[in-house]
Amino acid sequence: MDDLFQVGCVGLMKAIDNFDITLNVQFSTYAVPMIIGEIRRYLRDNNPIRVSRSVRDLAYKALQIKEKILKETQKEPTVEEIAKELKVEKEEIAFSLDAIQDPVSLQEPVYNDGADSIYVIDQISDTKGTDEHWAENITIAEIMKKLNERERMIISKRFFDGRTQMEVAAEIGISQAQVSRLEKSAINHIKKMYE
Repeated sequence: MDDLFQVGCVGLMKAIDNFDITLNVQFSTYAVPMIIGEIRRYLRDNNPIRVSRSVRDLAYKALQIKEKILKETQKEPTVEEIAKELKVEKEEIAFSLDAIQDPVSLQEPVYNDGADSIYVIDQISDTKGTDEHWAENITIAEIMKKLNERERMIISKRFFDGRTQMEVAAEIGISQAQVSRLEKSAINHIKKMYE
């Protein structure tokens, strides 16, 4: 918010510098668009993910068409219907709508039961099948032997098989919260042994 306030002040200063008092226009009529423009420029240029203006424009048109079709038919339109209305390929519509979505942190909590949180990263599978760090593998294998059977199974399924906590929970017949707790406990044991 502080950055946006400062950028707004820059817009105000530009408005003061460029305002022509000989014209029969109130200062606020000139200054407000200058301030808004400066803030929009800042947000556009400092966004962590840059999306081209043409892609953004297509996405906003698609959203407008979506609203129009929804009002007319009382049902959610498909990507194909939106693409047909705008006379573009459905892949372009899907790409543009994906491009304007806000990025999500892997550390963002998706569930909290008061004690433990489940994060986005806990919901993602790891599909890499190769591992080049053989020395680390030997160390990890030795540490894994020191874990109890349940902890070893959860760590193996989560980090070596690339399964999500939900998948592990379904496989061994316990809740995802329990998997999360056991996983954290096993990681703490590993940390202590690794030190």
